[in-house]
Order: sequence, then C-alpha cells, then structure tokens
Amino acid sequence: MAFPTLAQTVGNTPLVRLARINAGRDNTILAKLEGNNPAGSVKDRPALSMLREAEARGDIAPGDTLIEATSGNTGIALAMAAAVMGYRMILIMPDNASSERKQAMAAYGAELIGVSKEAGMEGARDLADEMIGRGEGKPLNQFANPDNPLAHYRTTGPELWEQTAGRITHFVSAMGTTGTIMGTSRYLKERNPSIQIVGLQPADGASIAGIRRWPEAYLPDIFEPARVDTVLDIGQQEAEEHMRRLAREEGILAGVSSGGALAGALRIAEEVDNAVIVFIVCDRGDRYLSTGLYAPDA
Repeated sequence: MAFPTLAQTVGNTPLVRLARINAGRDNTILAKLEGNNPAGSVKDRPALSMLREAEARGDIAPGDTLIEATSGNTGIALAMAAAVMGYRMILIMPDNASSERKQAMAAYGAELIGVSKEAGMEGARDLADEMIGRGEGKPLNQFANPDNPLAHYRTTGPELWEQTAGRITHFVSAMGTTGTIMGTSRYLKERNPSIQIVGLQPADGASIAGIRRWPEAYLPDIFEPARVDTVLDIGQQEAEEHMRRLAREEGILAGVSSGGALAGALRIAEEVDNAVIVFIVCDRGDRYLSTGLYAPDA
C-alpha cells in the first residue's frame, strides 16, 4: 500500500454550504475551507508550487537558503514546504504579526526577521530585495512569481468546478498577493466566462491581515485587473463581525480576511437570485486568538 506524503495532502479541501447564515433570494453560499490544508491555509498551495517549480527548473536545490517577505500565512506555508523539501527559509515580516504565526514559522525551522509595523509589508519586501541583492539567499517572490497563481489554476479552480458540478456563478476572494484570485479566475473563466469574480480590498482605515490595497509601486506583478469583475471595499468592523458570525453561527473558526470574504459574499447575495456563491475561508482562526478578536467581550 502506498501512503501519501504530507505534501500530497495539500488541496482537495472541503466545500461546505452555510447552514444558518441566510443567503437570501434563494441563493446558495458555499465556503471553501482552506484551513484544512496541513499548514492551515490556502497558502500551502502556492508555497509548494513555487518550490517545486523552481526546483524543477534548476533555480534552487535542497540545502539552499530562500528569502521571502510575508505577513503571515505564506510564511507558515513556506516554512512547512521548506521543511518537507530540505531548504533553509528566512522570512521577513512586520513586527505586528500575531505571536501564533511567528511561533508556527519558527516551529518549522524558519529564521524570522522583523521590520517595524510602520514599515509594513512594503518595508519587508524592500529588505528581502536588499538581502537577495547581497547574495544572502535566493528569491521566491510570491508577488511576481507566476507559480503562485499557477497553483490555483491547477488545483483551486478545478476543485471548485468539480465540487459545484459547474454550477458556481460567483467566486469571492480576498486580494493580498492576488495569487488565489488570479489563478482561480483564469481557470473558472475558461470553463464559463459568465462566472463573476469578486475581489476584496480594505476600506480606508482598515487593516485586515490577508486583504491589501497596495500602493502603485508595490502592486503585485502577477495581478491582472481584467481577471476581476467586481472589487468590494471591506471595513474593519464588518470583517471582524462576520469572522465571529462564521464561528458562532456556522462553527467555522477562521481569520479576519475570511470574515471579510463572507461579508462580500452576503453583499453579492443581496443583489442576485438563484446564484451559487463560493467564498474562500483562507485559514484557521486559532492563529489569531492572541489578538483578542475572539475574546468573550469582543
């Protein structure tokens, strides 16, 4: 009997129908539970894809040092993938990342380097470029690496098409590096161009892990605006309230960006009829417990 390796368990995550949160107008809302991946997020898919494809091209080899800027989930996924495939991983991130995220990365053996909250992800990306320029490691660069959206073109998109028997009408996803929405949109639009792709960005003043509004100079190179039909602004309180609704009404413990995705899906549901709306639950909520977002008085 052939048993799978850990890497072979990435993907094929459940797609579940919301049972208590009312979709309205005879619509069906489905949640793609990416927290069921082995390192706990949707980023497991591109992490393995970037390492596998770079290794296949001969760009990297086991034992090499890799450097990546990350705000959290990608870092955890890359640390896991590096452990599985035999690489040294250096991760650069803003200091305000949750302690659970930092400890998870360190548990997988990654070396962590922090930049200030004020420098943010832009500062982390700049530092990563400087270190790579000095020859301290090799880049993966999730923001410009086509192997990031390729993972979702090969896996997430086909899974959603198969799991909904081709009935999906709307796909709702946070936009951070934009790999998830780019790759999934490409696949779904090839199968049915009328499927609506809905991207989420933070409203002014919101700071939602996993949802970004990038300055023009830092806009991910993999992002193609034409692949997104609608962009919704998601507020901080709106995302947090819907994150708690997922847990309390559906038993789905997830992060703030997943709450934002639910909020976006419900907005779409108010405007359409007889739709099958899928949103990405990109990670698990246990890595946010120290933030107090799930505290009894939250």
